[in-house]
Amino acid sequence: MATEIKAPQFPESIDDGTVATWHKQPGDYVEQDELLVDIETDKVVLEVVAPASGILSDFAKQEGDTVESLEVLASIAEGDAASASSSKSEAPAAEAKTAAAAPAASAEVEGDSKTLGPAVRKLLEEKGLTQDQVKGTGPQGRITKEDVLAAQKPAASTAQAAAPQVAGGLREEKRVPMTRLRARVAERLMDAKNSTAMLTTFNEVNMQPVMDLRKKYKDVFEKKHGTKLGFMSFFVKAAAEALKQFPEVNASIDGKDIVYHGYCDIGVAVSSPRGLVVPILRDCEHKGFADVENEIIGYGQKAKDGKLSIEEMTGGTFTISNGGIFGSLMSTPILNPPQTAILGMHKIQERPMAVNGQVVIQPMMYLALSYDHRMVDGKEAVQFLVAIKDMIEDPARLLLLV
Repeated sequence: MATEIKAPQFPESIDDGTVATWHKQPGDYVEQDELLVDIETDKVVLEVVAPASGILSDFAKQEGDTVESLEVLASIAEGDAASASSSKSEAPAAEAKTAAAAPAASAEVEGDSKTLGPAVRKLLEEKGLTQDQVKGTGPQGRITKEDVLAAQKPAASTAQAAAPQVAGGLREEKRVPMTRLRARVAERLMDAKNSTAMLTTFNEVNMQPVMDLRKKYKDVFEKKHGTKLGFMSFFVKAAAEALKQFPEVNASIDGKDIVYHGYCDIGVAVSSPRGLVVPILRDCEHKGFADVENEIIGYGQKAKDGKLSIEEMTGGTFTISNGGIFGSLMSTPILNPPQTAILGMHKIQERPMAVNGQVVIQPMMYLALSYDHRMVDGKEAVQFLVAIKDMIEDPARLLLLV
């Protein structure tokens, strides 16, 4: 009796996904709960594991195919590792017989080998290979990730040989399809640009008080909480307090209604190998500095490993983006609908400042607040940003809530 392998149930915010990578091939023996296939959605990569042990068969979806919630991907037949090995050893002879009987069919198989999944296309691009340089060993002659890695060595020498030609003036181009995540990010950015009345207000903040506080307490903080005290936790806590003072900035627009949120779920923009993702720190108004730091570190590692769940990136009432880690001195962050505001942090740079009639060198950071003018007036936006500035320049306000 065969066991069906189905795609997971996608949340309402996700319509479908794309089969990114099959980690097993037809005829392979798989153990229960062993990773079989990755499904790429607009937000995350979902892993599908084997629901039972047996021999993998009847692939209904190949790499690059679109799949909907609970749609059948393949099946698992009864069998053990020995029977799987036996059937695989018989496969080459059967393939040779088929090829001799029907030469035309081999041409079709060769054509199928050019249908590449997103993961294989990406790997080919990273290794500087073309699909003509790789021999496919997957089902119907498809090129797998292992085929690309096996072809990498000879391809490297080919690339070196071609280097003088490139230096001589060859003008190369390559066209690759967008990943689902990149396409979704582009779509949301265009929606934000076209459907909101976005304005941006700027200010600057003296980071010296926070830097002094970190220097004084960093060792005891790390010893007690097991995590380092970073800048982001100060801005998250300051933003949470400012959001309570200015509920319009923490609200969202739903049709013709304004939804005021009685909680501060702050998204922190994180760069990942697949693009920009925004995991959510829930109930920041109740969290301590150590809680915020630990969650940010955990989300950063998950983003790097591609392990963020849809639930961890769903919701959010406000967003903070830190372009300063890449060296940005000033930028205009774009809204993350349906939120009505986003805070942009930037690079800390020493600049001469006038302090009590004297020119003093201070570590300064530009802050930017982009907001939806349909919901937030300029007065509230400026006051909100000034409130954050005041709490960063005088961190005692975060404790005294003044």
